[in-house]
Amino acid sequence: MAMALNSTINKVSLNISNMDSHYYESHELTVAQHPSENDVRFMIRLIAFMLNAHERLSFTKGLSTDDEPELWQKSLTGEIELWIDLGQPDEKRIRKACGLSKQVIIYTYHEGKASVWWQQQRDKLARFKNLKVFHIHADGAAAMVKRNMSLQCSIQDGEMYLNNDDLNQVVTLKAY
Repeated sequence: MAMALNSTINKVSLNISNMDSHYYESHELTVAQHPSENDVRFMIRLIAFMLNAHERLSFTKGLSTDDEPELWQKSLTGEIELWIDLGQPDEKRIRKACGLSKQVIIYTYHEGKASVWWQQQRDKLARFKNLKVFHIHADGAAAMVKRNMSLQCSIQDGEMYLNNDDLNQVVTLKAY
């Protein structure tokens, strides 16, 4: 009998300076990395958190559940204010998210796959006024993944600058 693989638990110390939204905070996060999640996708989740950082933004069960996004921000009364998904979700999932949340953001991250997906979905998704779709360019960010991470994040004019003790990374966003 094969044993199920356990998630890797990562401790992440974030220092975020977002000049665009005037958000300046530190976060101490414990983030599970699902056995099927590679380092690139894990970093995209962290980048999505940094781009939307808020005291009520939180990671969900993620890959292990279909009825929750990767990240969400709920109001004090439990309403979903922000739903964040990664990759190329299908239209049914996006429709559900737009119905449940005040704002939905999708971050794509595989250039080729994302472009094809967007060409196929663009017209169908245009009707959702509470939906934004961005492509994240973060080549090399996966090299920053460690069990214990300390990241400094600066965001200015729509660009993110990430660094740790060893690496510097520029992350760019392209709005669809």
